[in-house]
Amino acid sequence: MGCYNYNLAKRRKTKGEGHNFVLADRISELPDEILVSILSLLSLKEAATTSILSKRWQHLWASTMTLNFDAKLDLGSSNLRHFRGLQPEIRYQESHRYINWVNRVLEQHKGPSIERFRACFDIDHRFTSSIDKWIQFAMTRRVQILELEFIVAFSVIYEGHYAFPYPDLKHLCPSPLHSLGHNIGGFKSLKVLSFRYVDVTGEILEYFLFHCPVLEHLTVRASTNLVNLRVVGSSIALKHLAIVNCFGIKSIQIRDANLVSFVYNGGFVNLDISNVPLLIEVSIFETDDDFELDTDIIKIVLGQLSCVVSQLEILRLDIDQPIYDKKYEFPVFANLKHLELIVESDYRWLLHQLNSFIKASPYLQRLALKLQFQTWKCDRKLKKAAICPHHYLKVVEIVGYRARRLAVTPVMHLIKSAVALEKIVIDPVRRWLYPKGMERVLAEVKKEVKARDHAMQHIKHKVPSTIEFVCL
Repeated sequence: MGCYNYNLAKRRKTKGEGHNFVLADRISELPDEILVSILSLLSLKEAATTSILSKRWQHLWASTMTLNFDAKLDLGSSNLRHFRGLQPEIRYQESHRYINWVNRVLEQHKGPSIERFRACFDIDHRFTSSIDKWIQFAMTRRVQILELEFIVAFSVIYEGHYAFPYPDLKHLCPSPLHSLGHNIGGFKSLKVLSFRYVDVTGEILEYFLFHCPVLEHLTVRASTNLVNLRVVGSSIALKHLAIVNCFGIKSIQIRDANLVSFVYNGGFVNLDISNVPLLIEVSIFETDDDFELDTDIIKIVLGQLSCVVSQLEILRLDIDQPIYDKKYEFPVFANLKHLELIVESDYRWLLHQLNSFIKASPYLQRLALKLQFQTWKCDRKLKKAAICPHHYLKVVEIVGYRARRLAVTPVMHLIKSAVALEKIVIDPVRRWLYPKGMERVLAEVKKEVKARDHAMQHIKHKVPSTIEFVCL
């Protein structure tokens, strides 16, 4: 629907056996609600372009149910790099243009409701008045998906984020949402809430949790005001929670909740999880500059997850810490099927760490190792470890593979351990650092090319013919 090779409003006449046949514009004859649904699949600019087709289409776009103001879609990678290099005054002017664009579209919008409202650009507290009005608009349109991402130009956290206003509660301060009174009906339909570089407090998030009966997905990234968060109570509908790079946070309590998946990425946090029977997927990437060199991050994290270890099916951990305690007894991951580990590939006890996880996960089917390399260290010899036969592991992924001797050793160790192995995947891209769609620098791409050649030369011919070998 994004490109039209014909005019939808045009009618052509053809002659045949003395009769005139009119090829009708069948699409324009569809009911408004169907056409609006179709337009909602397009970008805002594409939807607005259809207004030139005919009077029938002139105002339909203004009822679109998807308002995606993601400037990254228009900037593209090259223009985004250019934007990052602009002087602050020029970036501020561009932010003003973005604000005016959103305001104009919202003024023209005629639809009674919207499914999704997404704003994404380099804007901060200086535009609070306009952003507050956007939130009011989304509330009055009974928004289902609300996504606010207010930085594009930088990857660092800085002061001056937009602060989400407090709800209008007696025990909280009045806010720009005061005009809506205590009627929070606009958020009754909210299913997905995502904040990135938006300052929110735990009180605000808890307000959403208790007043949005169908809110199932909550994501908060790079909020400087978030200190404590409680997700407590079986009445809360939340199923998926992600807290990422909120470095001021000190505690997260999840208790008596219906949570299914939980992601935490940041500094050390007091994590209290109990009575969460549906929780089967957890990702913990917990590091802190205050950790002592002899701190065992594995012990800390598994201790925090002790109440749910036996029920987990998917687990992702960052164990890029040079500590291995031979005496530590791993808990049994009785239901674990999928395990992802970020590891230090030149840590001499790495193979022993892997053995501990393999022994503790008797029904593991898929293992992904994400390799970190300490470039300031010389290659060291990994301490040999016994082969621990595993009878369920079928797929092994090596992510972030590099053309180094120490990258081969864990691969061969796993091939020998996984007696039922069906497939091994070598992926040189460090995907935990470069998510899909994120452009990588040339130096990184060159390392990936070299790594692919290395894997083909040093691993492929060692893989048994019964195992599928894939190098991405």
